[in-house]
Amino acid sequence: MDVLERVREICLGMPEATERPFGGHTSPSFRVRDKLFVMTSEDGSSMMFKAGPGVQEALVSESPERFFVPKYVGAKGWVGARLDVEQDWAELAELIEDSFRLIAPKRVSAQLD
Repeated sequence: MDVLERVREICLGMPEATERPFGGHTSPSFRVRDKLFVMTSEDGSSMMFKAGPGVQEALVSESPERFFVPKYVGAKGWVGARLDVEQDWAELAELIEDSFRLIAPKRVSAQLD
C-alpha cells in the first residue's frame, strides 16, 4: 500500500475526519471540524501532526532519521515524520490518534474510546 494511502486510511478512520488540501497545496490534509490534525508534504515524503508537550523533542532526539521539527508549525509542537524511510506504522497510527485527540472537540474525541 502506498504511504499516503496508509496515512489516509488511518486519518479517515477517525470520527468526523475529512480530507481537504491546506491553503494552495494539493497534498492531502486531514481535519476534524475544519481544524487540521495531519498535513502531508507536497511531494508525499513526509507528514506533520500535532503532539503534546515534550513529544516532539523525544521523537526527534530518539529517531532523527524518522522524525523532525517541521518549518512554520514546529514551534507550535507539531512533529514531522518522514514517509520515505522505514516507519513503525502502529506507532504512527498512535501518534495520529494523539494528534486527533488534541485537536478534536472532547465529544468527538470520546467516540474513539
